[in-house]
Amino acid sequence: MKTKRQTDPAIAKARRDQVLTAAAECFRRKGFHAAGMAEISRTAGMSAGHIYNYFESKEAIIESIIEKDMEEMFSIFEHFEGQPEDTLTVLLNGLNIGVQRHMDTGECAVDLEMLAEAGRNVKVAKLLRDADTQARNRMRQLLISERSVIKGIDEVELESRINVIFSVMAGLLLRKVLYPELTEETVLIALRPAMKTLLLPFED
Repeated sequence: MKTKRQTDPAIAKARRDQVLTAAAECFRRKGFHAAGMAEISRTAGMSAGHIYNYFESKEAIIESIIEKDMEEMFSIFEHFEGQPEDTLTVLLNGLNIGVQRHMDTGECAVDLEMLAEAGRNVKVAKLLRDADTQARNRMRQLLISERSVIKGIDEVELESRINVIFSVMAGLLLRKVLYPELTEETVLIALRPAMKTLLLPFED
């Protein structure tokens, strides 16, 4: 009797990544709604039926794109957490990483599509909010660590600082879209001292 062939985990991961890359390209080019599974399959170079072996719907693809994005973000946080310097120095030294990430209009165009979809799709909105919660929690751990000079601030102020930091970084994409001439170097001239203020105790 024939048994069902087991897919090699490495091959399965490669196929999933292939689909995610193709889907992101389609979403950037045509938007979430206009990019159907048929087009994603053509871009991925595999049949639609084959794609359904890995993802049951476009929402499942979006979920995996969000998860992949969060894995990349968490790797950045892990890099920060592994540095020997104080939190202020680590975050200011790594600020260019965040600026590059948020000013990449190619990669981040998918983020805009997801935000637009979140306004119509409750499930996508929840996925994005859950991802944001995880990211804020990682930042919170950095800011209350022993190496942080603001570790003793109250929760309301801490939450305020985190939300302002995230708002500034997320807004870089919109500025780059509206003002394509904007450069990372120009942003960092003002962003570095502004971020330093948010990472130091406020003056009374």
